[in-house]
Amino acid sequence: MDSAALLQASYRKIRATTERLCEPLATEDYVVQSMPDASPVKWHLAHTTWFFERLVLRRVWPELAPFHETYDFLFNSYYETLGPRQARAARGLLARPTVAEVAAYRRTIDERILDLLEHPVQDEVARTLELGIHHEQQHQELLLTDLKHAFSLNPLAPVYRASEPAPATGLAPLAWFRHEGGLVSVGHAGEGFAFDNERPRHKTFLVPFELADRLVTVGELARFIEDGGYRRPELWLSDGWATCQERGWRAPLYWEERDGRFDAFTLAGVRALDPAEPVCHVSYYEADAFARWAGARLPREHEWEAIAAPLPVEGNLLESGALHPRPGRSQLFGDCWEWTQSPYVAYPGFVPPAGALGEYNAKFMCNQIVLRGGSCVTPRSHIRASYRNFFPPDARWQFSGIRLARDAT
Repeated sequence: MDSAALLQASYRKIRATTERLCEPLATEDYVVQSMPDASPVKWHLAHTTWFFERLVLRRVWPELAPFHETYDFLFNSYYETLGPRQARAARGLLARPTVAEVAAYRRTIDERILDLLEHPVQDEVARTLELGIHHEQQHQELLLTDLKHAFSLNPLAPVYRASEPAPATGLAPLAWFRHEGGLVSVGHAGEGFAFDNERPRHKTFLVPFELADRLVTVGELARFIEDGGYRRPELWLSDGWATCQERGWRAPLYWEERDGRFDAFTLAGVRALDPAEPVCHVSYYEADAFARWAGARLPREHEWEAIAAPLPVEGNLLESGALHPRPGRSQLFGDCWEWTQSPYVAYPGFVPPAGALGEYNAKFMCNQIVLRGGSCVTPRSHIRASYRNFFPPDARWQFSGIRLARDAT
């Protein structure tokens, strides 16, 4: 199969996956925006389509008229070089275009992209198309995280997709991966796709360390709560403590205590939490405070990568259909994104691409923390050991969890 045919197959598959994720939804579900950081489902569908129209089709065919003259304004996310845009916090005000009109937009752009791929395309076009495919996978994950937040605020506690909880298990004793440190190579290697922020591959020095062989569990976080973890300022970073007090945090997002046990809102509705399942929906501040309480620390991103790089990408990812963390060991990929203690900064020698695509990652290299490993709503073909996710330290609506690390003795 030639490169154009491979791109065409990949494009069809990813676009169809997005459509399948929307199958459980009613029309009303597409338009809700529950907070400024989240976006309506309809906006995700339109924005990913706009990416292909604006950054692929209209560059290949400059004479091509825009599908709609206002879509550049409505569905541009943050590309300053491409013009003004609807404010992020106001995306939920867009009653129009309708859901049906956005679906028609997707169909039209799909037809044009597939027509384009009937013939070999230039390398630059192929690279942008591949970026757009992975961009859509990012929005598949965001679609589910944003929808979960919106549904959680509805007193009816809507169910996105019913699923059976994993069988209850005992709590696995914590064990540790050990790394002797030294000079290691990190960053993306090989010919496969990677985002620009994963490059260039370079060497870094690691001090000997140990990395926990599983994620922190609900039961362990519950003991942190019982020990006053959310009321003890000595465990928290200054900014974290101020945020915790200001927002009244007393448990992870979506948790509610009933009769001495914790329930949580999930994409399958409200269910009792299994003490052995990984804790999820915590901020960097909470993760850091828990690690300090546990006598450990959070890993540095390249410590995590050094352990994960030799391992296959296996785990509870989107394709499992669980849409919720499951008990288990290792869990280096899937279940929960893992906070590291590393700030999101450029690798040595990093140069952002010219033009609009240079805004994709580089402009966010400030006040963000790196997460690694993917989650239960991350597509399997989207994740790899070098992947660097990033969020502000107070973010909790993402499927983010905790893995401990410590200096080796």
